[in-house]
Amino acid sequence: MDPEQRRKRKRVVAARHLHISSRSLFLCFSFLIFLLFLSSHHHFFFFTPSTFRPSLTASTLSLLYSSASNSILDPLIPTTPSYTLQHRILFPDHHLLILTNPQQQQQKLHELECVYYTLHPNASSSGSPEPVLEVQVRPVLSTDRYDESRSIVRCPLPQTNSSAGGGPKAVDLRRRGEVGRRSLGILMNQTAQSWDRVAYEATLDGDTVVVFVKGLNLRPHKISDPTRIRCHFGLKSFHKDNAFLLTTRAVSVAQEVVRCMLPQSIRNNPDKARGIRVTVSYLGGNVRHPVRVLVPSVARVSSPGGGGRVQKRNRKKHELCACTMVWNQASALREWVTYHAWLGVERWFIYDNNSDDDIENVVQDLDLQGFNVSRKSWPWIKTQEAGFSHCALRAREECKWVGFFDVDEFFYFPSEFQQPLGEGVPGENYLRSVVANFSYSKSIAEIRTACHSFGPSGLKSPPKQGVTLGYTCRLQSPERHKSIVRPDLLDISLLNVVHHFQLRVGFRYHNMPEGTAIVNHYKYQVWETFKAKFFRRVATYVVDWQEDQNKGSKDRAPGLGTEAIEPPNWRRQFCEVWDTGLKDFLVSYFAEPATGLMPWEKSSL
Repeated sequence: MDPEQRRKRKRVVAARHLHISSRSLFLCFSFLIFLLFLSSHHHFFFFTPSTFRPSLTASTLSLLYSSASNSILDPLIPTTPSYTLQHRILFPDHHLLILTNPQQQQQKLHELECVYYTLHPNASSSGSPEPVLEVQVRPVLSTDRYDESRSIVRCPLPQTNSSAGGGPKAVDLRRRGEVGRRSLGILMNQTAQSWDRVAYEATLDGDTVVVFVKGLNLRPHKISDPTRIRCHFGLKSFHKDNAFLLTTRAVSVAQEVVRCMLPQSIRNNPDKARGIRVTVSYLGGNVRHPVRVLVPSVARVSSPGGGGRVQKRNRKKHELCACTMVWNQASALREWVTYHAWLGVERWFIYDNNSDDDIENVVQDLDLQGFNVSRKSWPWIKTQEAGFSHCALRAREECKWVGFFDVDEFFYFPSEFQQPLGEGVPGENYLRSVVANFSYSKSIAEIRTACHSFGPSGLKSPPKQGVTLGYTCRLQSPERHKSIVRPDLLDISLLNVVHHFQLRVGFRYHNMPEGTAIVNHYKYQVWETFKAKFFRRVATYVVDWQEDQNKGSKDRAPGLGTEAIEPPNWRRQFCEVWDTGLKDFLVSYFAEPATGLMPWEKSSL
């Protein structure tokens, strides 16, 4: 072959290679465009295997996705919006069922009833082609709206029959009066998730997501190592096993609160994250055979406000807000809110932990009276620390300072309240002015105030005019403290021990002098009120009083056993100092001259 022929052949081969390369490039580019189209129009997210080297426990993968059933909750009329039962969670004293439902259907939740299915003990030998189910029907305990798209229904624990194979196997819902039975195959795949281990809440925070998780068994009151924890994001569009996942690393972990970065694909547009299922995993197994274990999840990513009232970003923040968690404390709210509004609190966040005492109507009445009170349904039992972390995120957008204290705790300023009367009542807005003095501090991020614990003060029944006027005898020495914090200066872990928070590095707390400020804690009330503490303790790391543990804890009243039995002479206990300072002040300046009624009494008439 002469040189000219060699040159022609090289040009032909090069042209063929160029044609193949161009075609490959075109195909790759077209495939990329197709993926981008799917991602933008269907919210598809992709899981990168290299980020997830340890093996996954296959049995938990499906728990990221909905186990929704829609047969008995489908509307009888096709045009009527339906409920979808998403999750069942088994608590020690009830079942919690989470539904998705249209806003306009909320008022019809009372039409539902709880249905329990049990496999008949003789079903396997009966010769029937399909096993027979025993059915038990009970009224719902309560219903509530949980967030902008979901509601909750609480069902009682059913009566169990030891001969029926260990009790009910599944719990479901139906409209009152409907008949019929569900498929056994469907029901057995929809068993309730145990409350012992579950991701139950998730909130956006900038370019991170904060996930609240039960069952990680981390050390209490300590920040833990985040390197063993990951967050996993499901698909908003899919509810199937083996759907794509995105995984990110945790940046902080403390108690029940895990903070992870958002996936890169949605970090620039966090709105895409709302409604996505999220969970966490931890590294189990051993060094040679690490196993990454997914925690079952009912959590969906939401905004901190949860769809409720949101402060506009360009509006001025409230100087002082208050957050509390309650269970059946509706009767105490009016006095607590009215008094602290006079001291300068401008906004209240009430976290309702499964109350059944008409608290929703009390909150609505207070809000209509201009007290700026909102209620959030928080169905998660024994999660006060996590609830306060969640509230700190909510309050940060609206408040410069937020106080975390209970509805039986009242701030009192002895020296200020004893000032001679000038213009107005002495002490008005004084708590707000105290915290405002620290708003521009470059080092103070928390204000702590010691508590005086009051006893029954000789009473046999709850005081009609409120705790501030009824209980006037207390222990001499202070017990513990309560805090007011700058929510924007908390540690990213949101670690708290109820009484105070972990602060960012470089910031510290300030102790209020006892003679200047004190919290009157009406802790040991008449037995009729106090005994309720036996049945529900809201803090995570406080042992329930019915358990035979930590009997010497300061959380308990000295001398109490494990049963709600009134100790001898209860009404005269915890009485070392008669202290009528706050009572005398309130009667002098706030009682109606003609009737003697206090402001909170008049507002409830």
